[in-house]
Amino acid sequence: MDAILTLNAGSSSVKFGVFRAAIDPAPVAEGLVESIGTAPQARLKDAQGAVLFQGPVPADYAADHAGSLAFVLSQLGAQFGAMQIRAVGHRVVHGGADFDAPRVITPDVLSQIKALIPFAPLHQPHNIAGIDAAKATFTQALQVACFDTAFHRGHEFAHEAFAIPRAYYDKGIRRYGFHGLSYDYIAGHLADAYPDLHRGRVVVAHLGNGASLCALRGGRSMASTMGFTALDGVAMGTRPGQIDPGVLLYLMQQEGLSAPQISDLLYRQSGLLGLSGISADMRDLLSSDAPEAAQAVTYFCARIAREIAALAADMGGIDALVFTGGIGENAAPIRAQICASLDWLGLALQPEKNNGAPGLISPTGAARPVLAIPTNEELIIARAASRLIGGPEGV
Repeated sequence: MDAILTLNAGSSSVKFGVFRAAIDPAPVAEGLVESIGTAPQARLKDAQGAVLFQGPVPADYAADHAGSLAFVLSQLGAQFGAMQIRAVGHRVVHGGADFDAPRVITPDVLSQIKALIPFAPLHQPHNIAGIDAAKATFTQALQVACFDTAFHRGHEFAHEAFAIPRAYYDKGIRRYGFHGLSYDYIAGHLADAYPDLHRGRVVVAHLGNGASLCALRGGRSMASTMGFTALDGVAMGTRPGQIDPGVLLYLMQQEGLSAPQISDLLYRQSGLLGLSGISADMRDLLSSDAPEAAQAVTYFCARIAREIAALAADMGGIDALVFTGGIGENAAPIRAQICASLDWLGLALQPEKNNGAPGLISPTGAARPVLAIPTNEELIIARAASRLIGGPEGV
């Protein structure tokens, strides 16, 4: 079977998907390898969600990304027979100002991706490690980079610049936006299932451990809550979202925190975890009786409601709201609390539909529909890889 492999590599994990190579790639399997570097554990499911393998990666495979990928390939072969990986599609968090579409990873493209490490120091190195491992494991496959920032290229200057000396804008210090693969999928789904909404003004809330919102007009990104890095915007699992820069100056000058300490505070100690002192996981907070958990949830929802209103202002109105991502798709209480603050915008939920999401979760005939739509970043990556392998005639 000719196949396309999609990879989303982190520091100690690799999320992957397998698709039949075709003009419209069909899902075959998905899975995760975690605890890479120590004691890797793998999980593999078929397209219907049935678990095909779950357990440790055997010791005869190296405990690194390359060894984990080799084991994944052996399991795929055992389950589906001989498999020829035609292309490997990689999620790359930062594509800078120049990459506005998926690209075949040539030595020059890889060099440019590496040059962007200072723009995404906690994400880009792991994406590069995944690329290196895939090149070593799948030597004949086409390697394709799919950039989380690409969907947002083309924003107007007012939505891209910071109000600091313009020379820094020219050096690349500007708002990039992230979660673009997710927003690309949602835009395509709206075009297929809700064409009238797709033509209009839609705010999409991608809510998970990482969270952001995007204003779509005619399926194109107009503005996003994330900025130069994936720290800006709304609160996340361990990231703070918007913060007064003066707080950081104070932490440096008065608290004596170093740049690495501030980086650790912003990326790993803040957000829901920092606010609650309990957990970064929304499920834990929703099930907790602690007042700090409730305060963290209230803060999370209040900031999101505020950003929805701001993005509606950017577009001159709003025609629909879409929730996606792990929290957006699954946490009915969060959706309800956010929309309770937005009834003045005409955004309301029907409780039975909200509790039974996904799909349309607003009252029938609502002027401004609210939807919960599961995202599928892997499919977007697979489609991009398919286009680049086969061109207009397919693979």
